[in-house]
Parts: sequence; C-alpha cells; structure tokens
Amino acid sequence: MLYRGIVALVTFAAAITSATAQISPLERGRYLVEAVMACDGCHTPRPGGVLDKQRRFSGGSQVWDESAYTVRGANITQDIETGIGAWSTEDIKKLLTEGMRPNGVQVAHEMPYPFYKILTAGDLEAVATYTKTIRAVRNQVPPPIYKTASHTERIPGGETPFRDSDLDDTPKRGFYLATIAHCMECHSRRPDGTQDYKTWYGKGGYIFKGPFGQVPAKNISSHKEKGIGAWTDAEIRDALVKGIDRNGRSFHLPMARHIYFAKMTEADLSALIAWVRTIPPIE
Repeated sequence: MLYRGIVALVTFAAAITSATAQISPLERGRYLVEAVMACDGCHTPRPGGVLDKQRRFSGGSQVWDESAYTVRGANITQDIETGIGAWSTEDIKKLLTEGMRPNGVQVAHEMPYPFYKILTAGDLEAVATYTKTIRAVRNQVPPPIYKTASHTERIPGGETPFRDSDLDDTPKRGFYLATIAHCMECHSRRPDGTQDYKTWYGKGGYIFKGPFGQVPAKNISSHKEKGIGAWTDAEIRDALVKGIDRNGRSFHLPMARHIYFAKMTEADLSALIAWVRTIPPIE
C-alpha cells in the first residue's frame, strides 16, 4: 500500500510538471495578465463602468490626480504612435520591475512595479511576451505630469525575484500571486493614503472614492472580529471568484476583482487562500 501510494504521488507530481511544461510563455503571460495581475483595471477604457474589450488596454479612462503627479492608465497596446509598439521586450520588462520607461523617466507608483519585482524570470518573460501580442489600438492618452518625486516601498519578502522552486510551497505560492495581484497596495494603505507594510499589513481602512461611491479597503488579516479570520475557505473563495462577502453582499470597485480571479486555476486559488490564512491578526 505504501509503495503504491508513493508511486501515485510521483506520478501525480510528474503529471503536474508535464502539464506546466506544456504551457507556452504566451499562454502563461496571458493567464497572469488576465487572471491575476488585473491589468484591465487601469489600462482598459471603462465607459459607463463596463470594460470596453474592443479597445482593450488602450488606456485613458483611469485618472489619478495626486500631489506628486497626474497620470492616466497608459495605452499598452502595440500601436506604434500612441501605445508601446516601439518598445522591446527588454523595455517592457524594465518598466514592469523598475518602473522605468525607455526614455529614462520613472513612472508613478500607480503602476504597481514595486510588486512585480517578485516575478520569476520565466513569468517576467511570459508577461512581456504576451504584452507584445496585444492588438494595436490607436488612442492618444494625455501624457503624465510629474510634479515631485514619489517614494515607493517594496513589499517585505517580495524585494527580489522568486525562483520557480519557491512556487512549490503552497502558502509561498499564494504570497507570490497576491503580490503580483498587488493586494496589499489597497489593504495595507493607511487612511491618509500612505503604504505601510510593517504596522498596517492587511488592516485596510483607506477610503477609495470614485463613480462607485466611497468604498473602504477591508481588513483581510486573520483577526476573528476585525478581519476575516472567522471566514471559511469557501467564503474566502467566494469573495475572490464571485465578488461577494460572507453575507452575500456584492463588492464594489475597486475590489470587484472576481472578473479576473474567477479565471484562476483551482491550485492557485487554494494557494491564495492558504496565504491569506498566514496574515497576522491586526485590529
């Protein structure tokens, strides 16, 4: 019995390895962009609150007018004149991990490049590969205005690229996915807008304002009362893939990310839930 069990585990592991190996960089990049990183959220026009897939990734609809900058979601299609069609794969990778445009200009941290430093070499290549295939859409987005230098923080544990072997550990894989999904960009933001990954990790509380109204970021720590420590795995899963809380209430933007997370594999969803369980309780 023990022998057969070991053989079964080895066979299962080999099957997973084989299946992973069959995924092309293009397919992997598409999965990361469309199911995990939620790039549509900033880069796809959203007239009337509905994503315009005919002009996908052509930018312009999201505007951030802050003290340090005024920027819009950029056109990241392959249009040569108004998008990034002239960029090389290396240019895209440098923007993703360093926030640096080919012209040497540092972008605002609304582009969550601090979270992408964790990308494995293969996944970074995959995302850049997929980006190079995005259909060109002509859409001239007003150029960014940078008023002062903005400070960015890297999330603890995500300062350097992960190795492929790191993803074999389920909670660590969940942390990886949560980082490239930049979950803590919202859930570790103080009410004054400051990112705090040391004393505010997962606490939430920042009020997002927009056409959707005023929406506070939720405490997603393991605190039983203030956070989601009392939620079941099924309830956390429903929050991710159905966009509802444990009482069945629908999430509003910007947390309505079920349109992305519902495309995630069951293995990745399980890893994400396992990671959530590791967030220390905080009131």
